[in-house]
Amino acid sequence: MSNAGLLLLQDVLEEPKLIDWEWLKENFWEDIVPALQGHIFLSVISVAVALVIALPVGVLSARYRKAYPPVTFVTGVLYSIPSLALFAILISIPGVEIGPSPVIIALVAYSLLILIRNTVAGLDSVPPETIDAARGMGLTDRQILLRVELPLALPIIVAGVRIATVTIIGIATIGAYINGGGLGALIFDGIDRQFPTEIIAGAVLATALAIIADLLLLGLERYLRPWARVRRT
Repeated sequence: MSNAGLLLLQDVLEEPKLIDWEWLKENFWEDIVPALQGHIFLSVISVAVALVIALPVGVLSARYRKAYPPVTFVTGVLYSIPSLALFAILISIPGVEIGPSPVIIALVAYSLLILIRNTVAGLDSVPPETIDAARGMGLTDRQILLRVELPLALPIIVAGVRIATVTIIGIATIGAYINGGGLGALIFDGIDRQFPTEIIAGAVLATALAIIADLLLLGLERYLRPWARVRRT
């Protein structure tokens, strides 16, 4: 065999495998599981914080319509900023260090527009005659909100949570660029090392996490619908 043939054969043999099962086995508990846990942590915390902010803002926006346009304008501007640009802006602020904190702030910012809009849309979907009937029964405005409006608005609100959660899981992978952790760390490390197995592991797990979260929230949405429970009984 010629020297050129030997060099070509050597390059083929040295080319990294698409899936290195041995690496997956050796690094499962040390690298892969911590990355998955970190991604779940970023996603859950971001959705929870976004909900704490979006629900009261959405309720106030539904009650006081003059506040709704400026709220959607501000959250719309935040939503339109490219993720890498937002990360760069956040870490340039004095006192904000590279790590999970700016990633969570960015993920919360991206979620607000969706959650506030769906909260307002859900409250708007409640029939006025239902509210009048509740008021006729002697319920206060707070009781009507908690016992009537929010339960009836839940399908639309949870639909917004589903969209926000899937969005967060996807953008969280880019957060590894500023040492935010998560599955993006596997992807970026695999790109730097030109190691396909690590890239595929991070991408597949991020995709699976988004699908599982979406299905779980879909099941929660159906369970929380009062009229669905009545039909089953």
